[in-house]
Amino acid sequence: MAGTPSPLPRWAPTPSPSRPLWRPWGGGTPDANNHHQPGGRGGGTGSTSWWSLASGVFAWGGRGRHRGTASSNEAAAAGDDRACGVVPGRSGCELQAVVVPSSAADADDPRAFLTWEDVGVTVAGGGPRGAPDVRILDGISGHARPGEVLAIMGPSGGGKTTLLDTLAGRLGPGMNKTGLILINGRLEKLAYGTSAYVTQDNMLMSTLSVREAVYYSAQLQLPDTMPLPEKRAHAERVIREMGLADAMDTRIGGRITKGISGGQRKRVSICIEMLTRPRLLFLDEPTSGLDSAASYHVMSHIARVAARDGMTVVAAVHQPSGDVFELFHGLCLLAAGRTVFFGTISDATEFFTLNGFPCRHLRSPSDHFLRTINKDFDEETVESSKTKRKTAAEAIDILATAYRSSDYFEKTTDQIIEMKNMDGASFRRREQASFATKLLVLTRRSFLNMHRDIGYYWMRLAIYMGIGICLGTIFYQVGYSYSSIQSRCSIIMYTVALLTFMAIGGFPSFVEDVKVLIRKERLSGHYGVSEFVISNTLSATPYLSVIAVLPGAMLYYLSGLTKGVDHFIYFVMVVCICCLLVESMMMVIAAIVPDFLMGIIVGAGVQGVMMLNGGFFRLPNELPKPVWKYPSYYISFHKYAVQGLYKNEFMGLSFPSDQLVESNVTISGIQVLKDKLQVEMGYSKWVNLAILCGMMVIYRMMFFAIVKITEEIRQKMGGKRGCVR
Repeated sequence: MAGTPSPLPRWAPTPSPSRPLWRPWGGGTPDANNHHQPGGRGGGTGSTSWWSLASGVFAWGGRGRHRGTASSNEAAAAGDDRACGVVPGRSGCELQAVVVPSSAADADDPRAFLTWEDVGVTVAGGGPRGAPDVRILDGISGHARPGEVLAIMGPSGGGKTTLLDTLAGRLGPGMNKTGLILINGRLEKLAYGTSAYVTQDNMLMSTLSVREAVYYSAQLQLPDTMPLPEKRAHAERVIREMGLADAMDTRIGGRITKGISGGQRKRVSICIEMLTRPRLLFLDEPTSGLDSAASYHVMSHIARVAARDGMTVVAAVHQPSGDVFELFHGLCLLAAGRTVFFGTISDATEFFTLNGFPCRHLRSPSDHFLRTINKDFDEETVESSKTKRKTAAEAIDILATAYRSSDYFEKTTDQIIEMKNMDGASFRRREQASFATKLLVLTRRSFLNMHRDIGYYWMRLAIYMGIGICLGTIFYQVGYSYSSIQSRCSIIMYTVALLTFMAIGGFPSFVEDVKVLIRKERLSGHYGVSEFVISNTLSATPYLSVIAVLPGAMLYYLSGLTKGVDHFIYFVMVVCICCLLVESMMMVIAAIVPDFLMGIIVGAGVQGVMMLNGGFFRLPNELPKPVWKYPSYYISFHKYAVQGLYKNEFMGLSFPSDQLVESNVTISGIQVLKDKLQVEMGYSKWVNLAILCGMMVIYRMMFFAIVKITEEIRQKMGGKRGCVR
């Protein structure tokens, strides 16, 4: 690279000091790995050039070259087997990836040659039953090469994100795909760490700082063989490369607190996905929310990494600036779900000119392309040198038809065939953090998130303490009279009903966590559902214990319920398990109904029905047997919670009878349980507690199963691409 002039301006990002990041994992030949020195450095003649290439912040150990023939516009650079250079015949400062013949390391970590042919996507019609399917993509073909950045452009609604989701194997439910998508000439199920997807929506934990978000993600993605100080240093290095050094300790922010800007959040999302330097990177609107300088800084850094590491980058870009547009090696121009053009940037300008839509002097080509094919404002005609004025719909038809019969289409087809015939190696799963490490990191992150989010537990704790004081003072020292039986029952039922009902208050915060899990980190293969479920349980239990102990103590001793530490402990345990159970139930609802407002309504309705069948408002023997007693009464957690607390409260006590019915007669607590409350006395109160724990586990297993089934459906509909575990 020493003899090649840099195409980037002076303020463009530069590599950090030469130093390998860590020992290679999931790559490199066995012989090369045996030459590594203990400190992670390579040794011996077999790895000297390898580590020379791996030095610097962008280089990643164990990456080989791809088996195949380099394209005509690729050239080798002396002294380095991957280089960035100026592309002859192209205006501006465009990066050109230089790919050289393959090495033996390719078999372990091959590069990604992505091709797609005649891809179509349809979605069920939203009209009356029997309405025809709506076609979103129609016969899209193209390819993406290692070391290059392919831009997918087009007006809003043109199918850019749908094509990106299709290529990444992330089509949503109800969408049907046709066509053939291959990686290295085969249907490939990508292993972990091979691909990454930066979504259009920035799904991040709002309570974390930029440093914490990236560092926690680094701990989840990077292997245990890499020391923690190196993980931290690498995370901070990636943050600085994205221009976020000044915002490193600023919280991301969200619905409650103000944090970093939208453009900075986009860069944080890119940082997280770039940690492992994947072979295949999908970017959906990477420049949205960024000014022109920041857009160029981010995209030039991505282009530099792609050229240096042989990364294949596919980006859906809405409106790039002129400088950013010149960084792209290829262009896929879509309009109304059809291909208007596929090829190089310079060929695109020539294609538009040949078909009667020349770009004006001093006008950005990207602006000209989008203005020509945007039919949202068809009352405003576009310029044409042949017929002077045409609508955008007419321009799309002319260009799409001309492209299908042009030399550019034949060239694209030939390149697709060439890539399909390659004998590419399959991708191997990269090493990542162990189950125990992920569980520990997720628990710490979740615990910190719950601590900082006031809506998760702190607001609920304040409300509970207020309710505990109110309830304790209203039923202050109920005593042991006959009327105290009803008072004790009222206290127990109100506590179980309201305190569990209020658990819905944390649902909006949990929905944000589920979005991060299901829509981002889980799809990227950072961790599994089991780690999330267990870590959520471990991190929530301390907070729920505090919520149960403090208000429970106020309520319990002010109202004068049954004395004894063992009775109080049981009371607290039941309340805590009930809160965990309700949160588990809301997890299931969140997996089915991702909208938090609808989820709150559904959760409140479900709890309301369960509350009616709990055995308080209507005694068990008086419930109508169809539906309400069988099975509703037995699947209501209120039944087991209330009856367990009844046993805890009344067993061992005695009360005077109703003096209007029978005077000078004492009623035992067991009589109250059997006759007046119709409690099932065939088992102890601890069985009731065990049943509540079992129901909590069942709900969490249901959440696990729903997420897994959803993933299976998505993988079947989206093809074989996507991260797997």
